[in-house]
Amino acid sequence: MALIVQKYGGTSVGDTERMKNVARRCIAAQAAGHDVVVVVSAMSGETNRLLKLVSQITDRPNEREQDVVVATGEQVSIGLVALAIQAQGAKATSFLGHQVQIVTDSTFAKARIKRIEAERIVEALKQKHIVVVAGFQGQDEQGNVTTLGRGGSDTTAVALAAALKADACEIYTDVDGVYTTDPNVCPAARKLDRISYEEMLELASLGAKVLQIRSVEFAMKYKVPLWVKSSFSDDPGTLVCEEDKSMENVVVSGIAYEKNEAKLAISGVPDMPGVAAKIFGILDAQNIVVDLIVQTASRDGKTDVSFTVGKTDLSKAREAVEQVAREIKAGGVETDSDVAKISIVGVGMRNHSGVAAKMFQVLSQEGINIQVISTSEIKVSCLVQSKYTELAVRALHTAFGLDKPSTVG
Repeated sequence: MALIVQKYGGTSVGDTERMKNVARRCIAAQAAGHDVVVVVSAMSGETNRLLKLVSQITDRPNEREQDVVVATGEQVSIGLVALAIQAQGAKATSFLGHQVQIVTDSTFAKARIKRIEAERIVEALKQKHIVVVAGFQGQDEQGNVTTLGRGGSDTTAVALAAALKADACEIYTDVDGVYTTDPNVCPAARKLDRISYEEMLELASLGAKVLQIRSVEFAMKYKVPLWVKSSFSDDPGTLVCEEDKSMENVVVSGIAYEKNEAKLAISGVPDMPGVAAKIFGILDAQNIVVDLIVQTASRDGKTDVSFTVGKTDLSKAREAVEQVAREIKAGGVETDSDVAKISIVGVGMRNHSGVAAKMFQVLSQEGINIQVISTSEIKVSCLVQSKYTELAVRALHTAFGLDKPSTVG
């Protein structure tokens, strides 16, 4: 007997018929002899609907109260899925985040899980119940409702799998696995049978929407075998697992893009110790995540600093940066929200030279100007104008041999 944690996203529980399908899958897994814990998201579109209601009240909501509102979407889903399981003859119990004791920090709207006290789940499993848990939510040490940010249900599922020492965690979504890139942008994209934790972590952090980054961090840290599957087919999906030698033979495994980026540029920054710490310290104090950073060479004791943040943080970041720019007597602050980040990822880059040069050459041949470059051991990212996103992805996908084998002839 194995313990399996399954997670179903918003499209998988988008209506009552789909919830009945989820119930059938859960019951089938239990019938095969497994203990089953199911994590579900809010119904498709529900979180956006709730956020829209918030925005109709205020354009600068208190994040604690916003979390109270948006966390209600999962409460509906878990109740309905538990009822669907019961209606098909199995036992089921649903739990909200605070009932399972998913304890988080107090960073509302993007809280991080600190610990899980899973005794109630274990007890329900002993009674042969399928346990249905609300994704995306928890509570802080003071008992406040918190949410984990977009895609947080993935994190809930993997964190539960780690806490329960589950044999596998299965993420069910509307795609049948992890692809070399977004098939909606590049029709030649291929589904991967498996991918390393490290590659998946990079792809998730770089804009690939299949898995949320923190869910992959949990899986890698606790070595949870992580499957990405479709709830609408029986395809075996993609296994996210530890790296092995054969994976290094593939130079580039995937290409990601992220349009939810905005660039800020501060001109005339005094080139002296402590200035960068002051700029980025004020952003950190407001929980603004900074991505790509570039600083020009110093001229006459001045330099220019450019960096990117998420588009949703742009106005808050600009306000903070303009304040610190005045304090350090820098020049102006400019912003550009019409940018996109294009990234190539692969553990094989560790052992192959010339990968970055090839990427730059491909973009140059397509007439695409690179604004900012960032690299790590297994990835290269470039910031470009957003209108070139699809062209860049397709060109790089072909150049690095990721296209599907031709079926013509």
